[in-house]
This record gives sequence, C-alpha cells and structure tokens, in this order.
Amino acid sequence: MTTPAGHQLNELGFYALAGHSDSPRDLVDEVRAAERIGLGATFISERFNTKEAATLSGAAGAVSESIGIATAATNHNTRHPIVTATVATTMHRLTGGRFALGLGRGFDAMFRAFGLNPVTSAQLEDVAGLLRRLWRGETVVRHDGPAGSYPYLAQDRDFDENIPLLLVGLGEKTLELAGRCMDAVVLHTFYSEAAVRRALDAVARGAEAAGRDPASVRVWSVLATISDEIPEDLRLKKTIGRLASYLQGYGDLMVRVNDWDPAVLARYRADPLIQGFKGAIDAKATTAELEHIATLIPPEWLATSATGSPRQCAQAVVGQFDQGVSGVILHGATPGELSSVVDVYREIRPKTVRDFPANPGWVA
Repeated sequence: MTTPAGHQLNELGFYALAGHSDSPRDLVDEVRAAERIGLGATFISERFNTKEAATLSGAAGAVSESIGIATAATNHNTRHPIVTATVATTMHRLTGGRFALGLGRGFDAMFRAFGLNPVTSAQLEDVAGLLRRLWRGETVVRHDGPAGSYPYLAQDRDFDENIPLLLVGLGEKTLELAGRCMDAVVLHTFYSEAAVRRALDAVARGAEAAGRDPASVRVWSVLATISDEIPEDLRLKKTIGRLASYLQGYGDLMVRVNDWDPAVLARYRADPLIQGFKGAIDAKATTAELEHIATLIPPEWLATSATGSPRQCAQAVVGQFDQGVSGVILHGATPGELSSVVDVYREIRPKTVRDFPANPGWVA
C-alpha cells in the first residue's frame, strides 16, 4: 500500500541529535526536516553535557507544528518531582498535547559518582503515581515512598492534564513494569528478533497482571537505520561506534537480553584498545580505531540493525512491525539521511499498521 507524500507517519520516529552532539541547535533543523518528510515523532535522549532534555524538548516544541515529542529518556532522580511535573505540563500545553514524558534508569555507577541514588523499579512506579496526581490537580501531602519524602507537592488544583508516561527499558523486569503502569515503552537498539518477542511478552505480562489491556501500551522498537547513502566513515561511527558504546556501558545486560555469547564480550573487553579507551566510543574513536573494533564484534550482533540500500533499510523497518511492535524509531541517522528510506517505506507500508496519534505515548 503506497502512502501519499505528506502523510505523517505517526508509527515512525527518530532520535534527535543521535549519539554525541556538540551543537544542540542542530535539533532545530532536524525537527523541521522530520516534519517535511513525514516522520511522526522525535525522541530526545539526555547526556550531561550539551543534551539537557527539557531545553531540547522546548526547542522541538517551539519549531514544530505536528510531530510528537518524547524524552527517551530523562531520569527522575536528577530533578525534584515538582520540576519534572512542571516540565511535562509546560511541554504539554506548549505543543497542544504532543508531548510524552519518557523516563529511564540510567547508569548506577554514574549516579553514585554524582552522589545520587540509583534508579529502582519501585522509584519509577512511585514517581509515576506522583506525577499523575499532580497533573490531575491533586495536592500531595506527607508523601513518603520509594521516590522520596515530600511534605507538600502541588501544581494547580484546576489541572486535569492528560500527559502520557513512557519508559525506556532493556531488561524484562523493567518491561513488565512498563506494562503495569506506563502508557508506552521504548525498547533498545540492537535487539535481536527473539529479544523483541520476549520484550513484547514481558510488557504484556505486566499489563495483564495489572488488569490492563496489553494493546493499550504503545511499544516502540529502536532500529539503527544506516543506509549506504551515508559515507562509510559515518556508517562505522553510527553502527560499530554506537554498539561499542552500549557494550561499554551495559554490555552484560545486552548480551543477556539477546542471548549472545558472553565469551565474545569478555574477549572484546580484554582488547587493549577497549581497555584503554577514554570516553564514549561513538563520540571519540577515530575511523582506524572503529575499523579495529569492528573485528571484535560478530556480524550477527550488527545484523540487528538496518543497513544497505534505502529499500533494504525500509524492508527491515517493515520486519519490525511483523514482529508486533506498534512503532519504530529509526536511530542513528538524521531526517535528511533517512529521507530515501522513508520514501521507500511509504511504498511498502504494511496495511496492518495503525494510524496512531502524533503523541508517541498514546495508542488512541
């Protein structure tokens, strides 16, 4: 089924400023370009340098008219809950209801180094309840729970804001939590087909245990989409560099989720280049270093991405929907780099794909 040019594809999204960026203003052009080619949502990740999620979300909202916007993710423990609630309410009204607040766990070691407590499932569930109460205009008095102790929390008693909550999850327990109490979930880049199936099952288990319809939870897969129209040195950075950075941060979890061989990860970590590397590989590695790192990563690990011609990439996107997800985030490339892939996708878009709302947290 060919979808006409100009039709907004709300089942497709992209990550603004994918990976490392020294130029946050690039987001302005990316969001405008995404709307022009019909991508339905932009997802905003956070790094503690030049990628503060609230600022970038505001910029995306200010320069857009139709695209959905979500943090994917920010961490609730880096802001007071009244600040987080206010960010979301402001974005909700600024965008006319196109914003979803996406939360995630982050890195335990980094939070400990910053003097913050690591994020737990109990905290995430607790803070979700707090935020929803504030958005309903409730006053919260003497709250003492996993997310913290707060004598008094309130925004405006006239509020009745319908703001979806999204959770970025990797492990099955986190995904069950998403099914239990969130409106949407974002999976992880470089998920094998089996990992996607298990993730969907975990979300469904969580939803059913809470008496919810699993279909009420919008599930986004994240597919590294790097066509051969992109120069080879950038392709290395966006594929090898990106996966290598994930393996730096939480390689054991990625190996466990995908049923990859842990011995390969051990050999990867033992390599002198990896042992001595300072900083994120996707941000700092040279082309020569990336070429060496490519020899350490099995082809089947990288086969979980969309590469090749724009048509091959678009077919890989369709394959994600065949697995049962409700949305696909085309990760690692800018909207300009994705234009040809989106054009081909319009030609082969599955008839079974639903017309979702622009807000990436809602299914209807």
